[in-house]
Amino acid sequence: MSEPPGPVDRRTALVDPLAETPVDPVPLRAAEEAPVAQGGATRWRRWRQDASVFVSNRLALVSLVFMVLIVLFCFVGPLVYKTNQTSATLLSSNLAPSGQYPLGTDPEGFDMLGRLMLGGQSTLEVGFAVAVFATAFGALWGALAGYVGGAVDSLLMRIVDTVLSIPFLFLAVLIATLLQPSLWLIVLAITAVSWPSTARIVRGETLSLRSRDYVTAAKGFGSWQLHLIGRHILPNSVGSIVVNATLKVATAILLFASLSFLGLGVPPPATSWGRMVTMGIHQLFNGYWWELWLPAAALVLVVIAVSGIGDGLYDVVAKRQAMAGT
Repeated sequence: MSEPPGPVDRRTALVDPLAETPVDPVPLRAAEEAPVAQGGATRWRRWRQDASVFVSNRLALVSLVFMVLIVLFCFVGPLVYKTNQTSATLLSSNLAPSGQYPLGTDPEGFDMLGRLMLGGQSTLEVGFAVAVFATAFGALWGALAGYVGGAVDSLLMRIVDTVLSIPFLFLAVLIATLLQPSLWLIVLAITAVSWPSTARIVRGETLSLRSRDYVTAAKGFGSWQLHLIGRHILPNSVGSIVVNATLKVATAILLFASLSFLGLGVPPPATSWGRMVTMGIHQLFNGYWWELWLPAAALVLVVIAVSGIGDGLYDVVAKRQAMAGT
């Protein structure tokens, strides 16, 4: 007759009530940590799949490389190629491209290469700033309207319709006449007319997400509405939000160029590609082609590149939605 097993030391092992044998706690801890590691591996695999889908779109890949080069050209270039961009030199005006001036000079005598860098800085700053502010505000507005619903939804969306009915140029001229134009004032004006489209998109996403099981379960556990919006609604709408944000960059750049064309851009000696295009138009028939075509080409290529990146991100979002539906 075998002797009964002795007492198990709980400091070094756990007891399996069915087998009545000691169980090493190390595998149990590993099992508890396995979901965390598995979640990290799944997230990393998902990012790799997204990158693979994006890279497979050659236009998006070339556009991303081009945008990186443009950003380096505009913000790092002036540290390497130093020029005078504060005081005009009329004796050097309208000079053709040469060894001293690789891209020539403009009517005020500024080096065109340095001018392109300076104008690109303000143009890209406006584009990215408007995309960030308009997307963030519009996403919160649309998520709140779609999740709460009812009278709140109706009120918030009627405000969106009202903002969309205001002509952008009228608003820009009104702001310019009341206040002195500046870079951040232009960002505010373009943001004021850019956020409603994001609000509409996010509201539509929220209406479909708020009835999902995980949102209903979180609501049943007593989560606050703001917590539900920030934890479940917006993260699951991030694909559509990011795609819309890239389009906002292109739209903001074109609107900024329109303001500069009307003389409502940044005040001198600062400049933008839109203002350079305006000055180049007046010099085109004098034979100074570089003063128009260089900034115009930069403006068009950046808008195309941003649209190409948005196209690649749309492919990523579509792939995710297709995988989620299977």
